Amino acid sequence: MDIRSVDLNLLVVFDALSRHRSVNRAAEALGLSQPATSAALARLRALFDDALFVRTGARMEPTPRALELGPLVHDVVESIQTRILQQTAFEPARDGRRFTILTPDIGEVAFLPGVLRRLRSEAPGVGLRTRSMPPKDAAEALASGEAELAVGFFPDLHKAGFFQQALFRTSYTCIVCAGNNAVGTRLTRRQYLDARHVVVRPDGREHMLDRFLEEKGWQRQVALELSHFMSLLAILPGSDLVATVPDDMATVLERHIAIRRVELPLRPPHADVQLLWHRRMQNDPANRWLRGIFHEMNRRGSNEPLRA
Repeated sequence: MDIRSVDLNLLVVFDALSRHRSVNRAAEALGLSQPATSAALARLRALFDDALFVRTGARMEPTPRALELGPLVHDVVESIQTRILQQTAFEPARDGRRFTILTPDIGEVAFLPGVLRRLRSEAPGVGLRTRSMPPKDAAEALASGEAELAVGFFPDLHKAGFFQQALFRTSYTCIVCAGNNAVGTRLTRRQYLDARHVVVRPDGREHMLDRFLEEKGWQRQVALELSHFMSLLAILPGSDLVATVPDDMATVLERHIAIRRVELPLRPPHADVQLLWHRRMQNDPANRWLRGIFHEMNRRGSNEPLRA
């Protein structure tokens, strides 16, 4: 017998007949009419070349063949119902998987602390792994399931196949070493462009601020280019370098080294920081739970600073 020729709905009828031993009661349990259930029984008899259920008084008693098939068919029907048709529940407190999050180093220091506190109390067995990668690779990683979630500024993922949820809007701050007496509380445009800049371009990306300055025809004097914002912890102290960094990074650096904020001679662009995920994960219970944690712990209103 070729399974492609079998109507699996017949197995549901068989299981109901095995349990109720009555065409009428089986029909009621399945929400079918009595004629439809009788017709299904006729098809079952033809399929298995056996009477299967024989009327004995008020009951339909199973034949030896039906008794043999009964437990097997019930297991099949039960498995389809509970393991295939019903979505598996996600229980954070009992789960032990590790999720991969795409975010630059600024995301690691800005977004993870609050999330980790929540995981410790709600899902102690759940682990996180962060990765930073170029835009094309990020899209492929989310689409393939290599990563579950991206957190940060990912304009390249604003396209079909991806969902997004806003966290907050941020901008840029100019910072210098607190002991840099060559720079006052503000810079003119000429002073800003002529200063010795340290520029951070994660993963070799062109930074949004670079594009903004290029469109205005302004070119900074770049003395040092870095791949990681956290390298500024070692670079800025004692130097004459000027750095223009996201607001959150300035806040993080202030907690560890002595720096000073300097008023910019321009109105910098804004960036919308978001959660992003591929559509294949839209209805996944675990991914939905993880998105909720990140959103709850990192969403902010306008001008609200990074939480400690």
